[in-house]
Amino acid sequence: MSAISPENTPNNTQQWISVISLAFAAFIFNTTEFIPVALLSDIGKSFAMPVTDVGMMITIYAWVVAPASLPMMLLTRKIERRFLLIALFLIFIASHILSYFAWDFSVLLTSRIGIAFSHAVFWSITASLAVRVAPKGKELQALGLLATGTALAMVLGIPFGRMIGESYGWRNTFALIAVCATLVCLILAKTLPLLPSVNSGSLSSLNVLFKRPSLVIVFALTVIVITAQFTAYSYIEPFALNIAHFSSEQTTNLLLIYGAAGFLGSYLFGKFGARYPKVSIPLSSLCLAVSMFLLLPLAHGVLSLTVLSLFWGMGIICFSLAQQAKTLNLASDATDVAMAIYSGLYNVGIGGGALLGGIVTTHWGLENIGVVGGILATLGTILAIVLVNRTDFMPQKMQK
Repeated sequence: MSAISPENTPNNTQQWISVISLAFAAFIFNTTEFIPVALLSDIGKSFAMPVTDVGMMITIYAWVVAPASLPMMLLTRKIERRFLLIALFLIFIASHILSYFAWDFSVLLTSRIGIAFSHAVFWSITASLAVRVAPKGKELQALGLLATGTALAMVLGIPFGRMIGESYGWRNTFALIAVCATLVCLILAKTLPLLPSVNSGSLSSLNVLFKRPSLVIVFALTVIVITAQFTAYSYIEPFALNIAHFSSEQTTNLLLIYGAAGFLGSYLFGKFGARYPKVSIPLSSLCLAVSMFLLLPLAHGVLSLTVLSLFWGMGIICFSLAQQAKTLNLASDATDVAMAIYSGLYNVGIGGGALLGGIVTTHWGLENIGVVGGILATLGTILAIVLVNRTDFMPQKMQK
C-alpha cells in the first residue's frame, strides 16, 4: 500500500518539515483546547461570571468533540488529506478570530464550538498522517515528535498563554494562537504531498473494532482516567490561587513546571515505552491517582506542590501517549476510525471531568477536587492492571 500519492513524491527533507509542522499543529490544537484552564479567572472577570460557570467552556468544547469525532471522520473519510487538513485550519483560524472579538460569553462559546469541530477531525487523522509522511523507517520517531508537540503545549502553550492573557488580556491569547495557526497552515500547504485517504476505515469497522476486548478496555480506561484527571486539573488555577494561596506569578510557574514535567514524561515514554510495554499504562495511572490524593495535603507549601506537579505532569502525558500508541497498535487496519473513537472518548473524559470538578467545587468545596479525581484514577489503575495482563495486549508491529 502506498503511503502517499505517487505524484509529487517529497524528498527526505520535505518529509521531515511536514512531520515537524504536524507536531507544531499538535502543539497549537492542544494549547487552544486547554488554554481556558489558565484563563478561567480572567475570562470570568471580563464577563462578571464565577469560574465554575466559565469552566463550562471546557465541558462544552469537549462534549462537542466527543460526539462529532466519529461522524465527522466518517463523513470526511474519502477526502484527500492535505485538502482536508488545510480546510480544518481555516475553520480553526476563523473561530479564533471570533474568540478575539467575542462581545459576550455566548459568542465566545460559539467560537469554541467552531474550534471543537475542527479539533474533532484533526485528532482523528493526525497520528496516521504523521506516520505516512515520515521517511521510511522513521514512523515511531514521527509519533514521538507529535507527542513532543503535545507535551510542549503544556510546557509552553498554557503557561505562556496565561502570561499573555495577564499582560495583554485573554483576547490576545486567542489572537496569537490564530497567527501561529496561520503560519503552520501555510507551511503544511507548501510541504505536504497529496495524501489520498487510506486505512481510514468505515462504519463497518466499528463492528470489527469492538470485538477486540483489549481495545474496548483501552477505550473504557481512557474515559475513566481522563475524567479523573480533569476533575482536578480543570480547576488547578483557582485551586492554586484560593486554596494553596499562591500568587499569580507562582500559579503561572506551577503550570510551567507541570508542563515541563509533561515534556520529560514524553521523553521517558519514548525511551522506555516500547521496552516495557506492560508497565507504562498502570504505572502512569497510579502516578495520577497518588498525585491527586496528595493535592490537598501538599497544597500549603510551594516546594511540595511543585514537586507534586512534576509527577502529575509526567503521569498524564505518559498515560495519554501509551493509550494512543496502544490504540494504533490494536487497530492498524482502521486507524482513523479508531483514533476518532479514542479522541471522542478522551473528550468525554475532559468534559465529564470539568463538569464533575465544577459539581465538587460547588457542593463539597474546591479543596476536594483531588480526592474525587484520585478515587477515579484508582479505579483506572485497577482496570489498567487487568488490561496489561490480557493475552491479546502485546503490541503488533507498526504498519505504515
